[in-house]
This record gives sequence, structure tokens and C-alpha cells, in this order.
Amino acid sequence: MKLALFDLDHTLLPIDSDYSWGVYTTDIGWTDNDHFRHRNDEFYAHYQAGTLDIHDYVRFSTEATRLRGPQVAAQAHADFMATRVGPNITPQALDLIRSHQGEQVIIVTATNEFITRPIASALGVSELIAVELERDASGWITGDIKGTPSFREGKVSRVKQWLAERDLAWDEVEVTFYSDSINDLALLEKATHPVATNPDPGLRTLATERGWRILDLFT
Repeated sequence: MKLALFDLDHTLLPIDSDYSWGVYTTDIGWTDNDHFRHRNDEFYAHYQAGTLDIHDYVRFSTEATRLRGPQVAAQAHADFMATRVGPNITPQALDLIRSHQGEQVIIVTATNEFITRPIASALGVSELIAVELERDASGWITGDIKGTPSFREGKVSRVKQWLAERDLAWDEVEVTFYSDSINDLALLEKATHPVATNPDPGLRTLATERGWRILDLFT
């Protein structure tokens, strides 16, 4: 079996959907503008530096959504898709996904499932490995992470879990993985065909040193 794995933010999208959702919720008045943007920027800087505490970030980033409840949150997300995400779904990204027709395509992202499942659907990808969220008795999110977060080395664990659920082992699949981020080094190193896609400076340098393919999708 051939797997085509894609990171999402800055790989298939020229934006960070998690960060953009935070900005969007501030823009519609769910959070205090100055406080939220300051904290959101701090977390984003930690992500870029490879020092993010994913549990702290998810609690922070889902709080406003959780407090609004599922119906209001779903309505807001639909508008977010129309106004913020839709305009950033590019022909280049769709063509890249289509180039793997006949393979098992999976989006593997450190952004949570609430934000990313509709994005995956809009990209025509049915299989999504994202940060899963704990749910309360009513089925609504609690702010905590369920299981292993698909972040850094956790992406390898979650892909292995996906394979095991289908009675497959890593040595039985040929894996192509596209990512922009040095945070995804563990999965890039595990892939048969690592592709540094719109890479950050650290990943671009490493990919050049190792002779990995470099794809600048949005230029």
C-alpha cells in the first residue's frame, strides 16, 4: 500500500488554520482582542521554535469555542470556512492531492479535529489524523486532549495506530509525507519519501543537507 500523508497548515494551506481560527474568534467578539492575540502569538512562537506545550495550547485555544456550545460554534466555523479558509484553498494544493490518486491520502495535523475536519472535507480528503478532543457526557469538547496528540513524535505514533487498526505494519507501506515544519522531523525521517513543502528555514536547511525533495507549492 502507498500512503500519501500531508501536514495541513503552511503545507496544503498557505495559512495556519489553528492560529487563524483564534484570530477569527477574536474578530467576532468571543475573546478580548489584546489579551487573546498576545497569548496566541506567544503559543505560535513556541510552535515555530519547537517548544510548544500542546496540552496547554489546546486548553487555551478551545476555551472560547467550548464556552459558546456546539450550535453557535458550528455556525461560526461555517463562516470561518467561507471567509478565511475557502479563499486559501489553492489549485496547487488540490492538484498535489489529486496527483496521489490511487494511494491512501491522509491529512496528519497537529491542529485539533474541530477546526480541521471540515477543512479536510473541503480538500476532498476523507482520512484525517488530528488532535482528538475529549468530550463530556453531552458529547461536547472539554478542552483536554484525547489520547496521543498528533504533534511532533506523536504523529508517528498516530500513523502507526492508524496502520495497526487496519492490520498493517510500517514496513508494509510506502509512505510519502509532505510537511513545512521542522516540528515534523520524526515523521519525515520515518517516511519513504520525505518532501519538505514550503519549508521553514530549519527544515529547508536540513532537507538540502539530506537531499530531500523540496517543494515550494505556493510560489
